[in-house]
Amino acid sequence: MWFSWMLLLASLAMPTASSRTREWAHHGAAMFADLTPTEMKAVRDYLHSCSELGLTLARDKSLKKNSILLMELHVPRKHEALRALDRGQAKPSRQARVVVQFGNQAVPNVTEYIVSPLPFPKSYQVKTFKGERPIRFESRPISSVEYEHLNKVLEKVGAKANKILQESTGFTYGNCSNRCLTFSDIAPRGLVPEERRTWIMLQKFVEGYFIHPVGFEVLVNHKNLDHEKWTVDKVWYNGQYFDSVEELVEKYEKGTINKLKLPEHDEEDLFSTYIPRGHMNTPTNIHGAKLVEPQGRRFQVDGNFVEYAGWSFAYRVRSSAGLQIFDLRFNGERIAYEIALQEAIAFYSGDTPAAMQTKYIDAGWAMGTSDYELSPGIDCPEVAHFVDLYHYYDTDKPLRYRNALCIFEMTTALPLRRHFNSNFQGGFNFYGGLENHVLVIRTTSTVYNYDYIWDFVFYQNGVMESRVSATGYIHATFFTENGLNYGTRVYNYVLGNLHTHLIHYKVDLDIAGRDNSFESIDLKYVNFTNPWSPEHSIVQSKLHRTQHETERSAAFRFGKKFPKYLHFYNPNQNNKWGHKKGYRIQYNSHANSVLPRGWREENGITWSRYPLAVTRHKDNEVTSSSIYTQNDPWEPVVSFEEFIRNNENIVNQDLVAWVTVGFLHIPHSEDIPNTATPGNAVGFFLRPFNFFDEDPSLASRSTVIVRPDEKGQPKIQRWTPEVVGHCVSDKPFFYNGTYAGV
Repeated sequence: MWFSWMLLLASLAMPTASSRTREWAHHGAAMFADLTPTEMKAVRDYLHSCSELGLTLARDKSLKKNSILLMELHVPRKHEALRALDRGQAKPSRQARVVVQFGNQAVPNVTEYIVSPLPFPKSYQVKTFKGERPIRFESRPISSVEYEHLNKVLEKVGAKANKILQESTGFTYGNCSNRCLTFSDIAPRGLVPEERRTWIMLQKFVEGYFIHPVGFEVLVNHKNLDHEKWTVDKVWYNGQYFDSVEELVEKYEKGTINKLKLPEHDEEDLFSTYIPRGHMNTPTNIHGAKLVEPQGRRFQVDGNFVEYAGWSFAYRVRSSAGLQIFDLRFNGERIAYEIALQEAIAFYSGDTPAAMQTKYIDAGWAMGTSDYELSPGIDCPEVAHFVDLYHYYDTDKPLRYRNALCIFEMTTALPLRRHFNSNFQGGFNFYGGLENHVLVIRTTSTVYNYDYIWDFVFYQNGVMESRVSATGYIHATFFTENGLNYGTRVYNYVLGNLHTHLIHYKVDLDIAGRDNSFESIDLKYVNFTNPWSPEHSIVQSKLHRTQHETERSAAFRFGKKFPKYLHFYNPNQNNKWGHKKGYRIQYNSHANSVLPRGWREENGITWSRYPLAVTRHKDNEVTSSSIYTQNDPWEPVVSFEEFIRNNENIVNQDLVAWVTVGFLHIPHSEDIPNTATPGNAVGFFLRPFNFFDEDPSLASRSTVIVRPDEKGQPKIQRWTPEVVGHCVSDKPFFYNGTYAGV
């Protein structure tokens, strides 16, 4: 009798505990919500009221000014957030991280501040990096005002060299009508710390100008805050170097150099455009298949809190780096505290100075703010839930990015699981199958020429996938014969340069609690006497587990053997079968290192040495990169190598997995006009490994079971209605494409 009462009480308590867990997760999600426009304006106005800072407008044309460069949410420390998420306590006050450029002082610098409390700020304090490294002024990201001054330098170059440009390309820089040149700037901006020298490549200003280089590149020194003192230090024209524009002009006029003459520009040549051409044997002037929601939407979104098929999480889009999710739970049990994009790099090779200098480190371009509008039916299904995003970067008021994030459910057109059980007599015993529906949260980053599509995908069986798909224009330079060692000719004077993409993620796992351990699992052969036939031997594979006890032992180098299974588990929690509750990371990647260890720019991306590194969680190891690394990779303010240098114990600790994925891209003719997404997607899966007692997707009522009845006729058992409802959205295609202040 007593036992029955205990069971009854337990059954009554479970829904209460479950609802309380859900309530706390929902309550805490707002801690991770991006700053609102109202909060941004309040922070701006407060800091401008602090006379000691001497702030002026960011768009003021002077470079000798103190101004706000970036403003974004400052996420609370983990232990503070967990008090709200796990105990329902009050949320910590919201704070803003603000980057201020101090150019109007004797020794210019960049300083970061934490401003609080929001929405009515009244204090600020300096935010420092690990080791309290100062932020060099030269390492700051380039601003729109600086671009304006660079454009004026190029106009002066054009005034001297437009005759050469006109005769060589048919286009000019400045003083032009419909045949104008534009430019792409290259980074890092120098070869050593404290430089600010940028190679600039001229291109035809036509649709898809990224793949229209014209064989003219200049090196501009723009370190001085007086833009009138900027200089052109080098010129590269048709494979030849000159110390000044004047030297080029003089030698060109004397006929002592190899002159360039591009083919006459053909306005009808569509090679860099999206305009359809060619033939396809499927009619494409009518719509193809579309995604539908026959009985309406099945996921829930409340602010930045999302729920679907047992999953719940909060999300934000960090202006400096991009998409993040927090407090990831399945059926109320936390799997990860944070999964966040940290950095994306593309390191190039080439024969021109611009090509050999190109080492893009995209957080340095505020990658998160490049999340422009998504189009329904192409970027996301028409039925998706679209969200506007707001950023404050290189501006004097918040910018609204319309429909920049989308959330949708889709079918993968592949069963999650299925089985046909034959009776081997022309019939069957049963058939069972489950539709594979997933939830996707998506945003993009168009960092100049490249478009990255960022997805987090949530499956019904407790699997989460992180995926990035690369598309957009290749980074192309002027073709030279030697350039074929570094890429592929894709047009009669255009080289598509080889490059490697690497993407870095922070994966703060909390598997059934904060105290986790990490092991790798491989196989090794064993050879033993056959117990039922002693004159023979058995050779088979046996599990070989390696417990990683320190950070160094869990830092796997590229080029070394990489374990098959990467298993994170809670040593204090078992499932029904006595196994430690765990998850594993499974890679979809063919990345490799991009530079030798310790070679100049490699110091800024030391995370790229490791496909996986595991560290103990620390509040001062929030990110593995920064917005300053692009322009000072030689002595970066954030050095990931320091995260593992002290080689701390990682057994039964709060662990963070740092995951690097990527791929080599050797451009080819099919990359014209754009790189396509198939084959250019990489990422990783988080897969349950004895975390559950059985497949949690058994809770789905989308299962179909078919059995023969007494007469041998199929008897269908299903839990969903026959498909009824509207087919697809009746809204016409819409797209705005603008982003503006609010």
